[in-house]
Amino acid sequence: MATKDATVADLQKKFEESNAVLLTEYRGLTVAELSELRKNIREHASYAVTKNTLTKIAANNAGINVFDAELAGPSALAFVHGDAVAVAKSLRDFAKAHPLLVVKGGYFDGKALSAEEVGKLADLESREVLLAKAAGAMKASLFGAAQLFNALPASAARAFGQLQEKQEA
Repeated sequence: MATKDATVADLQKKFEESNAVLLTEYRGLTVAELSELRKNIREHASYAVTKNTLTKIAANNAGINVFDAELAGPSALAFVHGDAVAVAKSLRDFAKAHPLLVVKGGYFDGKALSAEEVGKLADLESREVLLAKAAGAMKASLFGAAQLFNALPASAARAFGQLQEKQEA
């Protein structure tokens, strides 16, 4: 009983500290394949194989009541502490190479995610790419503004030059 309580407390802490949680079914994967998956997501998440009943208790204790229906069969959770998009991409890519891994759903930003929504999350570009695009767009708009501010005095100078030429002629 004490080990179950400790496991529930540990899982609850992981739920509370995670940016997102992605639920998978790993039925049929070997220990080596699970180790490879853990290695792939290690930078942004931890991957834990858990008992469904203990997971339900820990999730409910953490205020996350979204996994009750999906917790059936051999389940494992990716507790995301970094970039949720990178973890979703890693899970998707791993599932393509190992079809026995099934993403069943998730929890992100206070909301339940279906398997399809986790797939859409995986289709997003990484945080770094989005930031680079935003920086590029800002740089382009600043460059355009600088050209506009330089064009006003130049066109005014040309207009004054033409006016002066008319007056001299």
